[in-house]
Amino acid sequence: MRGSLLIKKRLSPALAAVTLILATAACGGDSGEGGQIVGLITKTDTNPFFVKMKEGAQQAATQQGVDLQSFAGKQDGDNEAQVQAIENLMSSGAKGFLITPNDSKAIVPSIDKARQQGMLVIALDTPTDPADAVDATFATDNYQAGKLIGQWAKAKFAEEGKTAKIALLDLNANQVSVDVKRDQGFLDGFGIEVGDPNRIGDETDPRIAGHDVTDGAEDGGRTAMENLLQKDPSINLVYTINEPAAAGAYQALKAAGRDKEVTIVSVDGGCPGVDNVAQGIIGATSMQFPLKMAAMGVEAVAAFAKDGTKPQATAGKTFVDTGAELITDDPQAGVEAKDSAWGKQNCWG
Repeated sequence: MRGSLLIKKRLSPALAAVTLILATAACGGDSGEGGQIVGLITKTDTNPFFVKMKEGAQQAATQQGVDLQSFAGKQDGDNEAQVQAIENLMSSGAKGFLITPNDSKAIVPSIDKARQQGMLVIALDTPTDPADAVDATFATDNYQAGKLIGQWAKAKFAEEGKTAKIALLDLNANQVSVDVKRDQGFLDGFGIEVGDPNRIGDETDPRIAGHDVTDGAEDGGRTAMENLLQKDPSINLVYTINEPAAAGAYQALKAAGRDKEVTIVSVDGGCPGVDNVAQGIIGATSMQFPLKMAAMGVEAVAAFAKDGTKPQATAGKTFVDTGAELITDDPQAGVEAKDSAWGKQNCWG
C-alpha cells in the first residue's frame, strides 16, 4: 500500500457520488472481443502510485481487447465512491474488477454482491479484511521489500566495520499490515530478532534506538527523526516506511549536521525516491511495481472472461506476488540490486 499511505478524510455520500461521476472514465475505443468490460477502482486518481496503476491497466486492456472502466474517489478513505463504482460495474455487466480498497472491511459487502453476480474481484496492493473476500490479491510482498533493504544495510555496515544504532520511522500507531511487514522485514534482513512478527516495537536488541511515526509524510518524517535524535544522537541507520518519510528524515539529519554520517533506507520506488538514491540521500530503496500489478490484474480478468480461469497465489504465499527490486548506487556483496539509472526507467510518479 506503499504509495497509498495518505492521511484519511471523510467524504459525504452526496459528494462521493459527484466525485464518482467526475473520476469515472470509460477508456474509449471499440468494445473489443465480446464487448467485455473490466473495472479498475483506485483510492484516488491523483496519487502517482495509482496514476501508474491506471496506465498499466489501460495498456493491458488494449492488449487483451477489453474495455477498461476506471473509477476513483476524491481522496484516500472515500469508501462511498468505491461502493458506487461497484454498483456501476454490476449494472454495466462487467466481467470483473480490480480494487485498491479505501476501507478494507467496509467494502466487503459490496464485493460480496459482485461476486454473487459472477464477477471476478481482485484486490490490488491493499488486501481486504478478510483477505478471502476477493478471488485474489495482487500485491508487493512488503515483508520481502523490507527484508531487502535490511540485508543491504547489514552488508554495508559489516563491510564498513560499523555497529548500527537504528531509528525506525513507521506509519502510525495502528499497526496496519503494510507498516508491520516492512518494519519487521527490515529488522529480519538486518539480523535482528523481531519477537512477534505481527507487532512493531517489541524488540529488545540494544541496537534499536527507537520507533516513531510519520503518517507516511515528509513533515512526519522530519518530526519523527528530530524526536529520535533527541533521544539518541548516535543514530547512524534510519529505516523509513516510505520515501516521503525518508525525505523528511534527511531534512532533520541535515539540520543537525548528521546527514553525511547516517544511512537511510526505504520502500516505494517512486521517481522522487529514486532521484534521492541517485543523490545519495537514500542509501537503498525497495521498488514496487504498480503498473505491473494492474496489468496482471486486467490479464487475469480477461482470462476469466474467456474460460473461467481464476488466478492462483504465488507458491508458498496467500497472494500473487508482483515483485520488489532493490535500488541502490552502493551495491553490496551478496545482495542483488539494480542501480538508480535502472530505477529511473522503471519508477512511478
